Amino acid sequence: MVPITPPGGTVVPGAVPPTAAAPVPTVPLEAVVATPPPPAAPAVTVLDSVARAALPFTAELPAGFEIVTGRPGPDFRIYTIRRGTRSFVMVYAGPSSQFPIYSGQMVEAAGRASILATEDGVRHAVEHLFQRTAAPREIHVWTMSLDGADRDLAEQIAQSVDVR
Repeated sequence: MVPITPPGGTVVPGAVPPTAAAPVPTVPLEAVVATPPPPAAPAVTVLDSVARAALPFTAELPAGFEIVTGRPGPDFRIYTIRRGTRSFVMVYAGPSSQFPIYSGQMVEAAGRASILATEDGVRHAVEHLFQRTAAPREIHVWTMSLDGADRDLAEQIAQSVDVR
């Protein structure tokens, strides 16, 4: 051991001199700065008339409405019927939906099961389920939670949906 002489000149026996710091490895800046990922595909695609004709369902769209699709799952697709950015009706096409999502009275009519919810003494058809023998086995249609005229319009659109 080498004695250390601190400032002031007094020797401290048994003290260990400081060691030089190990050199810090340098990394090129390019390795530290992350490369931005490539631009993602659009989250939604607006369906044109040809794409709508290929859907496993039909729907009567009032003026100003469109059908868009988001990212599909491995064996299903979910479509949104909207005006601008406001969603009115959702449609699931796949093997097994989560019907029903709303609570209410279930009725079967016109080849589908429907859920009727009663609010303030008025019944609203809030969702429908079609079952088919071909894929997609289920077409599940539900309205978004809207008020007033938008709610009535959503219900009208949802009731216009039919399977091909």
